[in-house]
Amino acid sequence: MKALIMFQNKPVPVYFTTENKQPVQKVLKLLTSALDHKIRNGKKALQKCLNSLISIEIEGSEAILHSKSENDSLALSLF
Repeated sequence: MKALIMFQNKPVPVYFTTENKQPVQKVLKLLTSALDHKIRNGKKALQKCLNSLISIEIEGSEAILHSKSENDSLALSLF
């Protein structure tokens, strides 16, 4: 399943597995609030990843953040 969120004024695709037990809207709300918090208060490595974010993959309770550079991709816990 695929959804789009707006992050830093650009659309970012979010991919879900069908195994996710949480409602999609709840996961998207958790994800956007976590991303907004991390862009303001996160470490440099996380901010670098978020500034070049191209897609997000949700697996269970983790969000895999894919950036333009594969070395900058990170995992973020949502719960």
